[in-house]
Amino acid sequence: MITRHASTKTRERYNRIARAYDVAEYPIERLLFKRWRKRLWSKVPHGHGLEVGVGTGKNIPFYTGNVTVTAIDLSPKMLERAKRRADRVSINVDMAEMNVEQLEFEDDVFDWAVATFVFCSAPDPIKGFRELNRVVKPSGKIYLLEHMRIDRPVIGKLMDLYNPIVVRLTGANINRRTMDNLAASGLKLERVEDLVPLGLVKLIQARPGG
Repeated sequence: MITRHASTKTRERYNRIARAYDVAEYPIERLLFKRWRKRLWSKVPHGHGLEVGVGTGKNIPFYTGNVTVTAIDLSPKMLERAKRRADRVSINVDMAEMNVEQLEFEDDVFDWAVATFVFCSAPDPIKGFRELNRVVKPSGKIYLLEHMRIDRPVIGKLMDLYNPIVVRLTGANINRRTMDNLAASGLKLERVEDLVPLGLVKLIQARPGG
């Protein structure tokens, strides 16, 4: 059973690593993540959307001029850095401290939602996906960039074995079965693209499933 304590621990973990987060991820961000973020945002339509887990604001430079974005994060320390990044690039973003598992929005209010490398750390990812199902309009889209457990016997078991260590160090689970979680949430998959071999990282397009 997922408890409020799990969300509190996740918040504390990301508050703790916020200062070093961008420095630690700089090499892989420059090599891969930045390109993938740009690719995802090129698919986002116009309108009012929600970015879940804005973190330090790495997606903000890719917001296009035809969107209005509400961005949330569980960690106030990460949000502080996202706000500074938005100011540096002169992009207006409405930000709030909020848990994706308990979104404080009415039903069917967003034209789209985006999350990049978020559901590897959410304590209850299925609940988070269900919240996206609720707040995105029936005609809307949900775009996800996620890493997940490799579905191979040996590699998968190794990821399971090392996951507790990685979570303590980075806050992210490396063995999330994200495709199974999406199916259980009720979201409907429209497109799934493997970005690296063995399906470790996927670019996912989904829609609310009612």
